Amino acid sequence: MNNRLTEKSPKDESDMADRVGVKAAQMLKARRNRKPEVWFGLGMMGTIGWSVCVPTLLGAGIGIWLDKHHPGAHSWTLALLMAGLTLGCFNAWLWVARQDAPMREEPENDES
Repeated sequence: MNNRLTEKSPKDESDMADRVGVKAAQMLKARRNRKPEVWFGLGMMGTIGWSVCVPTLLGAGIGIWLDKHHPGAHSWTLALLMAGLTLGCFNAWLWVARQDAPMREEPENDES
């Protein structure tokens, strides 16, 4: 066997170590900055949907009950439906803002 083929020069080893270091850094960065999957997005839409839907339906249900038991000139159902929708939208906005804040605070470090 030829020893020349099996021996590596210090420059070759240094280049290889540099390439391995770059690849390792890329893998670590990819793990930290993993993009959310489709299921995560669907789950988030479901959470936001329920956070709007539940207060809206509760407002409508209470409004229907009030209209049956305490009728008046104005519709309790419509008023409480709108109040529930407003509360649900505000709740969803707060939830999204809370989820978004940590993502915006993460430092972008291209060297690591």
